[in-house]
Amino acid sequence: MSGTLYLVATPIGNLNDISPRALSTLEQADFIAAEDTRVSLKLMNHFALKKPLLSYHEHNHISAGEQILQRLLAGESCALVTDAGTPAISDPGEDIVRLCAQHDVPVVSIPGCCALISALAVSGLSTGRFTFEGFLSVNRRVRLEHLASLKAEQRTMIFYEAPHKLLGTLNDLVETFGAERRVSLSREMTKLHEQTLRTTLGGALAHFQTVAPKGEFVLVLEGAPEEAVGTGTLEDAVAMALELLAKGIKTKDAVRQAADCTGIAKNVLYDAVLRARAN
Repeated sequence: MSGTLYLVATPIGNLNDISPRALSTLEQADFIAAEDTRVSLKLMNHFALKKPLLSYHEHNHISAGEQILQRLLAGESCALVTDAGTPAISDPGEDIVRLCAQHDVPVVSIPGCCALISALAVSGLSTGRFTFEGFLSVNRRVRLEHLASLKAEQRTMIFYEAPHKLLGTLNDLVETFGAERRVSLSREMTKLHEQTLRTTLGGALAHFQTVAPKGEFVLVLEGAPEEAVGTGTLEDAVAMALELLAKGIKTKDAVRQAADCTGIAKNVLYDAVLRARAN
């Protein structure tokens, strides 16, 4: 009989946030697969836990994943941890979970801290429906295409961002959604310098142009108002598509995104865009 893979959520800053069940699981597992063994060793030492640590991260997840799988199939149990938060959420843990599912290895989630949920809860924005978009691409064309596809999104949107990329991302968000769109920016969640800034995209951009961003950020962005979706004219749609084309987005994708935002039929819009480009 195979062992079990446990997805153990660890604190995202405050060590007091770890649960008794998480500690018990780490203590009972045969070995621990960690994103960074040095970071996890500090956690282990703090709670006087002594277990073999195996490195499992973005750069070795294929080879390490196979190694973990074989040990699980041999009957060992493994606790998977990231540096902070819930494993398999926007990290390579999803690959080992998929591998386990393919081989009928039991996977059990040990719930706990998750930065996106914590930031959403304190954002002051709608929490009934939301979409997690993770980290945006470092490639600006791809990033703008991603954001353009969300222009008509009515659900609250959540992004992760590193401090050195924050200003560029805010610039692109303003360009895509407008300076007046509401946003909440949380950094250093549960840590000593935890801060949540509730403002507009324009306000956030102005703030961080004078205050250097520090710490990892979670951006919670207000969704599009219902009345703003699907009410554009053909002229609006053509202008939007041409603007996307100027940013390097492919014609088919630009037309699709503009059609989604304005409610104009894609075939009608496609023909209109071709005519506009020919003139």
